[in-house]
Amino acid sequence: MRLDKFLKVSRIIKRRTVAAEAADKGKVIVNGKEAKPSHRLKVGDVIELTFGSNTLKVRVKQLLEHTKKDEHTYMYEVC
Repeated sequence: MRLDKFLKVSRIIKRRTVAAEAADKGKVIVNGKEAKPSHRLKVGDVIELTFGSNTLKVRVKQLLEHTKKDEHTYMYEVC
């Protein structure tokens, strides 16, 4: 699954275009390397997001195409 789609479906970022912009600006790191929006994620990848002075680090648990509102947290765990 693409990085930008994962961030949107998992509800870490609300819109896919915002997720793509964050990745383009270098604010998204996957497994220690800057990632483009088209980066293909695998289960077990570690994503690090920078929001201003805050950093969120999550590990991919599942790759789901669609989720219900209360099921999005099954896709990742906070490290």
